[in-house]
This record gives sequence, C-alpha cells and structure tokens, in this order.
Amino acid sequence: MAVSAIGLARAECEDVWLHEQLLEIQRKLFTLNAQLATDSAQTESLMQHFKTIDSADVEVLDELLNDLESQVQLPRSFIIPGASKRSAAIDLARTVVRSVERRVVELQETDPVENPYILKWLNRLSDCLFMLARYVDRDMSPDILTGVRRKS
Repeated sequence: MAVSAIGLARAECEDVWLHEQLLEIQRKLFTLNAQLATDSAQTESLMQHFKTIDSADVEVLDELLNDLESQVQLPRSFIIPGASKRSAAIDLARTVVRSVERRVVELQETDPVENPYILKWLNRLSDCLFMLARYVDRDMSPDILTGVRRKS
C-alpha cells in the first residue's frame, strides 16, 4: 500500500527532482517488502542474491532530510495536510509508511526482523515524506499551511 500511496504522490508531481526522489523511494520499498516477505531461513540466500536495506540507504535518507531542512522554513504551529493536492498526497503516503513502521514493530515481537536497518529506514522515510510535503508547499503562507483563519 505504501508503494501505491507514494505512486499517487509521484503522479501529482510536476517537479522533476521530487518525482525522482519518490520513484527511488518506491524502488527501495520493493526491496524492503521483499526482505519482510522472505522467510528467516532464506534471509542469507536473499542477501547473497539481492541488495537489501542497509546503513547506506539510511544515510541517503538522512542526507535528503538535511537538505530539505535547509530549504524549508517550517511554521511554528501544527501543519494541517491539504494545502495542495501534491503535499496532501505525500502526507497520505507518510501516514501509510507510519502504519507500516508500526506493523514492523509488532512483527518484532513475534518474529524478529533480522535487519536492524529496516525500522531505521522506515522511520527516516516518514520524516523525509513530511519534509517533502513541506518542500512542495514551501512558498505558501504559514497561515495556509496551518489552517489559520484571520479575522476580517
């Protein structure tokens, strides 16, 4: 579901850079999904034949997050999703990714996920999606982002 939600966000994007970021995230999600779907007895075989989520992938998201934080001025109050279709689609994708993250935490309790980078990557991804949505709306008034109505 997360891959599709990000696909919806990507379909709304006109910005080539943002489109590429979201497409790469979708590719990584397929990798993550393969890891989660692989029986623990087959993990070694998976890692021998396919790229898995690793520390470098987490670092890529950390760098993206740092880059976005340098470009986007966040308002001082809560942001209400829906300032634009593009940012709302990214915010929706973020919500789905947070649900996936919670599900992986639940999995840890019954069948530990052997790759420690999966949860780290999902956590960073959620943060990056939040900032990507803010990047999309970076030129909007803080009042629009926070839903503040001023007295006329």
